Amino acid sequence: MPVNKTFTDQIGEQITVSFPPCRIISIVPSLTELLFDLGLDERVVGITKFCVHPEDKFRTKPKVGGTKKINLEKIRSLQPDLIIANKEENEEQQVKELMNHFPVWISDIKTLDDAYEMIEKVGALVDKAEDAKHLVTSIKAMFHESATSAALPSCAYLIWRNPYMAAGNDTFINSILEAAGFKNVIRDQPRYPEITIEKLKSLNPEYVLLSSEPYPFSIKHKDELQNGMPGVKILLVDGEMFSWYGSRMLKAGAYFRQLRNRL
Repeated sequence: MPVNKTFTDQIGEQITVSFPPCRIISIVPSLTELLFDLGLDERVVGITKFCVHPEDKFRTKPKVGGTKKINLEKIRSLQPDLIIANKEENEEQQVKELMNHFPVWISDIKTLDDAYEMIEKVGALVDKAEDAKHLVTSIKAMFHESATSAALPSCAYLIWRNPYMAAGNDTFINSILEAAGFKNVIRDQPRYPEITIEKLKSLNPEYVLLSSEPYPFSIKHKDELQNGMPGVKILLVDGEMFSWYGSRMLKAGAYFRQLRNRL
């Protein structure tokens, strides 16, 4: 029989839910995948149009809009007893509106340790504590196995174009870059600074990594940058491996090993 339980999210807010929650909506793609990997297929009743993993659930689960533009009426119609959101990925005013009507648990992730904490807290929140702890143990082991003692290659990681924007300090991407064996030349700048090709040149990175999301960099963008930076190696990379902070991290170790083999 469900009982009311109180939990603290990653921004320090307490929420009370009917435990275990049976009608969960996730408006964070990487956390949607995490919920399914924790075995909550039937309990997840709504996702966003960007929650593309797992593919079969993306095709069949009701959509509640995007991460920045959610459909409040659709969410109300699904009558959730828990909504899982993220401080950075979701729009603050929309989340506040949801909080007026439903329990909303908010994640806030800037480092690998934040991600590990989130997984365990979400596991406890949805009555999958042991599964979540096992997942964290597996991810930590994967990163340990993929660690390298070689000198770290320097890089810049671009997430946007027109203007170019890079991942700086105080971001999960920066933390993942270090775990993947890179030295981020933008690490002394906060968050996601705008950057010019001239500035990139002055920082002298060995590599510039072009992410597949949120901006979908392609071969033509790689060639465009390569013409402006002939001495730097430009690589297209899978943005999910660098920015999804849920169970997708299990796949990151093999991806990073393959990436280093390309260098």
